[in-house]
Amino acid sequence: MTLRVIQWATGAIGRTTLRAVLDTPGLELAGLFVYGDRKAGRDAGDIARREPTGVIATRDRAEILAIDADVVIHAPRLQVPYETHDADLCALLRSGKNVITTAGHHFPRAHGAERERMFLDACEAGGTTLYGVGISPGVVGERLTLALTGACLDVEHVQIDEVLDASRVPDPNFVFDVMGMGAEPASVDLAGGDLPVMYGMLYGETLAFMAERMRLPVDRIESDHKVRASVRDLQVPAGTIKEGTVAATEWRWHLVSEGRRVLTLAIIWTMDPDLPEYAGRDHWTITVQGRPGMTMTLNLIEPDDPTSRTTAGQFITSGPVIRALHEVVAAPPGIFEPPVFAPFDFKGGTR
Repeated sequence: MTLRVIQWATGAIGRTTLRAVLDTPGLELAGLFVYGDRKAGRDAGDIARREPTGVIATRDRAEILAIDADVVIHAPRLQVPYETHDADLCALLRSGKNVITTAGHHFPRAHGAERERMFLDACEAGGTTLYGVGISPGVVGERLTLALTGACLDVEHVQIDEVLDASRVPDPNFVFDVMGMGAEPASVDLAGGDLPVMYGMLYGETLAFMAERMRLPVDRIESDHKVRASVRDLQVPAGTIKEGTVAATEWRWHLVSEGRRVLTLAIIWTMDPDLPEYAGRDHWTITVQGRPGMTMTLNLIEPDDPTSRTTAGQFITSGPVIRALHEVVAAPPGIFEPPVFAPFDFKGGTR
């Protein structure tokens, strides 16, 4: 069965998924939405560095909504506030198109019944399915970590540490506005500021999904964030990060259950991978304290191709999207949630 696919946005991830659609048998590009004037009116093949396709990029949302397609790969930049893309997602779903998004929305139920209902209503109206996925959130916690817990007789604590070098990110808006790099450390509100609120919503969905699958009661989620100032001026593709300004962010959340911290998720991004506290660390480390205790590490290997403009991070975010296309299209209307086989059960396995 050939799937007609619309690509929404062509940033670093969007271009990677666009190329995959063009290169994968059984997928047909039906439309292309872009945000910038520079790309509007260009052939999708030109944007993707492929042969001409006859599909012309547009900024017209109505034009995209009118296209007959099976699924939309929705890959815009994450924005503040987290709800920025809600209207577009609901409009696409109501128009009869399934949507796979890399901009959050992995587990809307984490934010209450009203927010979940908003997306469910759009899915029911269009007979469609919404799926949010990437590598993290999407795979590291929701699939790999839960699988590890299923090998344990007892679990006391689970911790996920992500440590990624963000210095190659080229987009100034993303680096300085969305990631918070280059800011004066004293000006960063680590409690109620825009960034911790947005990231708390995004990554809180991972913790909520894991807790629900393990039947872990949730008291609350506590945050423990900090930023690290640069010890020198940094020249990176996105611009200059001056000495003394934010060069690394550590977003950290603890899920508290029955009075104790049971799940911890740390997302650490640095523009200076040579800083001693980050140098040489694995990209992801999953630590399970229990019977047995175990540690699993995951590291990305950059493409062995000096001409490649696509990073391992872009590939690993795009892969779960392409792999999910047929499953999401075949799913019943609603919010798609990845199946999890036999994770640890905090209620003793009496399901």
